[in-house]
Amino acid sequence: RRERQRFVDKNGRCNVQHGNLGGESSRYLSDLFTTLVDLKWRWNLLIFLLTYTVAWLVMASMWWGIAYLRGDLHRSHDDAYSPCVANVYNFPSAFLFFIETEATIGYGHRYITERCPEGIVLFLFQSLLGSIVDAFLIGCMFIKMSQPKKRAETLMFSRAAVISQRDGKLCLMFRVGNLRNSHMVSAQIRCKLIKSRQTPEGEFLPLDQCELDVGFGTGADQLFLVSPLTICHEINSKSPFFCLSQRSLRSEQFEIVVILEGIVETTGMTCQARTSYTEDEVLWGHRFLPVMSLEDGFFRVDYSQFHATFEVPTPPYSVKE
Repeated sequence: RRERQRFVDKNGRCNVQHGNLGGESSRYLSDLFTTLVDLKWRWNLLIFLLTYTVAWLVMASMWWGIAYLRGDLHRSHDDAYSPCVANVYNFPSAFLFFIETEATIGYGHRYITERCPEGIVLFLFQSLLGSIVDAFLIGCMFIKMSQPKKRAETLMFSRAAVISQRDGKLCLMFRVGNLRNSHMVSAQIRCKLIKSRQTPEGEFLPLDQCELDVGFGTGADQLFLVSPLTICHEINSKSPFFCLSQRSLRSEQFEIVVILEGIVETTGMTCQARTSYTEDEVLWGHRFLPVMSLEDGFFRVDYSQFHATFEVPTPPYSVKE
């Protein structure tokens, strides 16, 4: 069976592209900092390099321009003459003076003199501009590096969801796990059913979102994720799967989006991991294999069985039937 278009990929990426923004695209520039953080790393590095390169060349040209207009370039080797910047006699030397000043290296060979008011003004402008550029770009790079997106890659979801009986009730279940020893603080899980439907008034909703109860009323959606957990949605009269049977599952078209949120214990930043299950990835009459075993003084998790399921006797009828 050909895999159909997903709303959310298995890795959590949303397959939504925004187009024909028109004049609304200017909103990206009004929030330039967030726009830079959202860019891919290659574009961030390119902007980082271009910004500093252009700023360095422009400022070095201004220092060279002051020396040129004052005539310092032709009298730089005259010991009786006091130039604006000592030992600046061409563009490379002006560029080196700017770098030494900006990076606070100060080798001592090139220095500004007190008989150059325009140089003092340019020096103050350079210091302010350099601080602003450093704060903006370095802050952007720091925020991008500290984003918890990579932490979400160590949060696992089972490849398939299963439908079987638990405690005498028909349930939709899937498994989540945390590969790291560091915990997810205040971990919470939510599920959305994405399915097209038509209202009684004749309006067609192509991607209607419906909440799947995974224990919101009982607090079961608040996870203590130190070992793999099986998340359970009870199929009852309030569930959108109330009329779902083993036979009707073959002809249904829906997508279950799972969202796991929590605070990374080591950084204190909020992390979100997502995945989805289409109707072909929902196995009727299956149950997950156990992955926990008791060893000498500790519990061991066998992740090689994390996605494994086995068949169990399950009535093929819907809850309604």
